[in-house]
Amino acid sequence: MQFHFQQALRALILVAFSAMIVKLHLTGDITKYINPKYDFLSQSAAVLFFILFLIQLARVWSVKEEDNHHTCSHEDHHCSHDHGTSSFSMKKFISYCILVTPILTGFVFPAKVLDASIASKKGAMVLLSSQQQSAQKDKAESLKSSELEEASDETVIGEDSLYDHEAAEPITMGETISNDEYEKMIEELRKSPDIIMDDYVYSTYYEEISSDLDHYKGKKMKLNGFVYKEEGFSSDQLVLARFLITHCVADASIVGFLSELPEASSIEVDTWIEAEGVLEVTTYNGVEMPVLKITHWEKISEPEEPYLYPINVKLL
Repeated sequence: MQFHFQQALRALILVAFSAMIVKLHLTGDITKYINPKYDFLSQSAAVLFFILFLIQLARVWSVKEEDNHHTCSHEDHHCSHDHGTSSFSMKKFISYCILVTPILTGFVFPAKVLDASIASKKGAMVLLSSQQQSAQKDKAESLKSSELEEASDETVIGEDSLYDHEAAEPITMGETISNDEYEKMIEELRKSPDIIMDDYVYSTYYEEISSDLDHYKGKKMKLNGFVYKEEGFSSDQLVLARFLITHCVADASIVGFLSELPEASSIEVDTWIEAEGVLEVTTYNGVEMPVLKITHWEKISEPEEPYLYPINVKLL
């Protein structure tokens, strides 16, 4: 029997990829890399890698042929003299290193959550401003429901309504809902005297609020996020930010609210806080955008699921 080192290495790489994906699912860290709606695809990939590993195992050992069973004419220029062996060149070494690197980092290093430093590189305030402009433009081109507006205007905000409000039934991350269900969510938001930015509906509410600032001005809001600050902020300003993942961490975008509170300068960047306040409208760099006037806040631990994922709406 002849042992083939490179075939064994390839088998090891395949089973390692499968084990790494399984590990990410078991620990729950998979959601730090991809949108949960792709869980099945990643699980399928783990199974596929394992099947390829089993196939590759058959190539690790082979029956060694006797020398007298092999004839080779040195006049035949098409005869290969490696006799089934393959040299381990520098090019192959680099290729294996590239394959092994993500496996080693996946097992050795914990999943790193995107933070304020990444938000700064992405240009958080530029992105937030462009989101406001885009949302307002889209809203201006669509018809508004005057009936919903009138119903909302008649609602009185109670002193303790922020805590007494019963949120709609939670939506599972990555879930697909019908267009009717989506419209019902928006209707409930517009009628509600206060806004609770639950992780499951955050992106939907955020888009709606950004597109119709005047309607939500003066409403009480409760949300959480990590602290992000930018050069040019006043001493009482910060952004309560979150990362929104549509497909995978590579396309993560910033969402959040410019916020104001007297103690802002004393709160460190990347600190997770839960805040309550009143939603107002301000102008930043010439763009009209929402600002949360914080009335109460407290430090919290980083959530188990720090990222947000948009709700998928199925158009019927």
